[in-house]
Order: sequence, then C-alpha cells, then structure tokens
Amino acid sequence: MTAERINLFGLDRTGLREFFVAVGEKPFRADQLMQWIYGHGVDRFEAMTNIAKRLREHLSQIAEVRVPALVTGQTSADGTRKWLLRVDSGNSVEAVFIPEAGRGTLCISSQVGCAMDCSFCSTGKQGFNRNLSAAEIIGQVWFASRALAAQPTPREITNVVFMGMGEPLANFEAVVTAINILLDPFGYGLSKRRVTVSTAGLVPFIDRLRERCDAALAVSLHAPTNALRNELVPINRKYPLEELMAACRRYVQGRDRRVHVTFEYVMLAGVNDQPAHARSLVRLIGDLPAKVNLIPFNSFAHAGYRRSPPAAIAAFQDVLVRAGLLTTVRRTRGDDIDAACGQLVGRVQDRQRRRLGDIPVRSVNA
Repeated sequence: MTAERINLFGLDRTGLREFFVAVGEKPFRADQLMQWIYGHGVDRFEAMTNIAKRLREHLSQIAEVRVPALVTGQTSADGTRKWLLRVDSGNSVEAVFIPEAGRGTLCISSQVGCAMDCSFCSTGKQGFNRNLSAAEIIGQVWFASRALAAQPTPREITNVVFMGMGEPLANFEAVVTAINILLDPFGYGLSKRRVTVSTAGLVPFIDRLRERCDAALAVSLHAPTNALRNELVPINRKYPLEELMAACRRYVQGRDRRVHVTFEYVMLAGVNDQPAHARSLVRLIGDLPAKVNLIPFNSFAHAGYRRSPPAAIAAFQDVLVRAGLLTTVRRTRGDDIDAACGQLVGRVQDRQRRRLGDIPVRSVNA
C-alpha cells in the first residue's frame, strides 16, 4: 500500500523546517519552499527550479501541495469579489476581497459555520461543523492572490482580516499558524498591523494571542451593557464586558502608542443605536486606545432586525467623536452578492449547535 503523502501547504516555517530535518535535508529548504508556494503561488515541486532535482523528485513521492478548490466565484457591482472554496467533500467556506484605492483587504474564514450564534449574523444561523486547518485558512489567501494576479488589472492583497465565517480564537492554533505564514518574509510578508483578528470575546485567547503573534485585534462589541450584549452576543454570558475590556487593556498595555483595539459595532434600528447607547459606549471604552467601527446592519432572510437610519448612525457617531473617540462608519460593500459583513454563509454540512460551556478554553495553555 502506498503511504499517504503529507500536505506541506499550511505549514509555517517552523513546521517546514521540522519536516525537512526529518527527511534528512537542511532546514533552509523550508525557506525556499515557502517562497515558491506563497511568494510565487507555485504548487508543483517540478517548477521549483532552485531546489535540486533529486529533492524535487523525492518530494513528489512523499509530499504534496494541496490547495482548496473553487466552487463558485462572484463579482459585485462595486468590484468586491467573493469565492466559495471547497474544504472537504461536504463543506465550503467563503472569502471576500474588498478593493479600495491603495488598499486591498481580504476577509477570510476560520471555521465551517460558527458556534457563537450572534443574533444578527447570518453565518451564525448556519450552525457549526468544524474548525478549518491552517492549510484551509491560508489556502483562501493563496487562491485569492492567484485569482487577483490573473485579472486584466492585477490587484494585491495588502491587508488580511479574520472576519469571515467562524470565531478565529476558537480555532486558535490553526489561526496562529496561518498568521505566522502571513507575517513571515518568506511567506506573504505582511506587517502585523495589516493582519487583524476579530473575536466575539474569548477572553483567555485574547491574552494568548498577545503572547504568540501580536496581530491587530478587533472585538465584535455591538452593545455597551451586559444586559444587551447577552442578547446580541451570547458569549458575553461566559465572558462579560468587565472581563472583556480588561483583556483589551492588557492587549495594548506597554505597546507602541499607535496600537489600539478596534471595536466593531453593528447598527440595529431601535436596539443599540440611540444616543444613550453611544454615551454608555464612551464610558465603557474610557481612555483605552481604541477605534470604533460602526457597521450598518446587512439584512438576510428572517433576520428580525433592521438597519439603523443614516440619521441615527450619524447622531451616534457624533456622540463618540465629541468624546474624542476615533469613529468610522463602514461602507457597505458586496451586499448584492451577499458578501457584506454578517452575510457569509458558505455551505455547512452536519450542522450542530454548541453550548457556550462547550467552547474550548481549556486548551489555552497547551
């Protein structure tokens, strides 16, 4: 029986060096391989011309570079692109590229579905199937990079945000490995300020993230009080605002003064969008270095919420700005192809619902 070939795709430099040492090769081969896979988008060993022919032939026998397969691709009227990528025989996830002048942001998924069950999010309504591997996460970046380079007018990915399907910190190790590849100069070479991890508030993993990779942090806040956040973001019942905000303060403590936490706040008509909510939000954030990103709600079938009127969003923003908080209103992009914030659904098989007590926090010190 032929042994199954190991997939080298999705291994960071440490993992690749361990592989090469294990097969009797020099560790620097990992650097060469990373440059070919991520820098040049090459997935065939025979095309890696600065690697000895003998080694290329050996790699072809024992290893492979296996990347996600495209199911469908869509392009919005505003230029936003969305890809549905197959990750196994029954599941697919979505990645979205948002083009702007001088900037190209790729939003990637970390899980098949999501267990957080935020009441205003279409992804959460799909249920949860499983975590993605590091290969399946970084594969979204690899696929998008190749697709964007092949356009009549090529585009470059300058920023990556873990804001697609799933709760990134609930898939901690795979996400950190993917971040290592994004930041590695032999990988994608992105600045740590251009890689953002968004979380609904898994407090122990916020601390762990600071220790491990120091990426930019975004928190899906959406409410200024525990009572309201318990309703909108159920993980708040496990990690209430007092614990979450303390973790945010620890994340920026002792860091460069330009480092801040981004708080994402979806604007729901008559629910969390009144001036009183804005004043409570000002008190909650206090002097924490922060940016607030107000997100007009993007509707989906049976959502049960409406988008706040522009006047309400403007009034809310005015309260925050007058209090000295840097506040922006996110421009809705890709909603005509269901690629806007909170609309990603992918294809999720064998859906399950996790209780909050099942969220895997015991592995934080592993």
